Amino acid sequence: MTGDDFNFYKKLADGLITFLCFIPLLTFHEFAHAWVAWKCGDDTSKKLGRITLNPIAHMEVIGTVVLPLIGILLGVMGSGLASFIIGWGKPVPVNLSRLNRPRVDDVLVSLAGPAMNLLLAVILIVIVKIALLLGAKSVAEIGVRMAMLSLFLCFFNLLPVPPLDGSHVLKNFIGMSHETYLRLSQWGFMMVIILIQIPAIRNAIATATIVTFDLIARIFLVGNQ
Repeated sequence: MTGDDFNFYKKLADGLITFLCFIPLLTFHEFAHAWVAWKCGDDTSKKLGRITLNPIAHMEVIGTVVLPLIGILLGVMGSGLASFIIGWGKPVPVNLSRLNRPRVDDVLVSLAGPAMNLLLAVILIVIVKIALLLGAKSVAEIGVRMAMLSLFLCFFNLLPVPPLDGSHVLKNFIGMSHETYLRLSQWGFMMVIILIQIPAIRNAIATATIVTFDLIARIFLVGNQ
């Protein structure tokens, strides 16, 4: 095996590990949306079986499996097209008319996903701390990767562009009608694609991810072994 072959398979393995880390983080993210919607009065997601930690219930073949894997392969091959690939889970349906306080609860439901990712990052960093104390460096490395990815998902989803969670916060903050929001959502995917090609946006998400990770790591004294 040549050096190039080794690097290819190493990058491919790293990409697949990242993908396997992505699935549970996405599952908890969507579960949080569904659970909070139920607690706020809308049982739509409950009836559809979305209040579960079974990843299959939250996965979409194209968005959760096909496109991320294509993105990983393109990334391994060094293609710039990899940056255009976005993964997502099956959207959690929310009936605003069933929420106890439609606008306030819509914000709570939307923020539940990013909040869950932030909580998961904290838990994962605690696991990293324990793993390092026990000398389980491989476990610690996976924990760091998952914590960083969880924080990335948190801040990425806070972008105020439909259908990302931050758009619901902006919609209710400025009093936008649901009808107008739905019309804008038709172009949401394209707007997200355009946004992530802007270096300032990518840098802002990366900076928020790294700074938050470092802050949590310092709190739990990770890296001071």
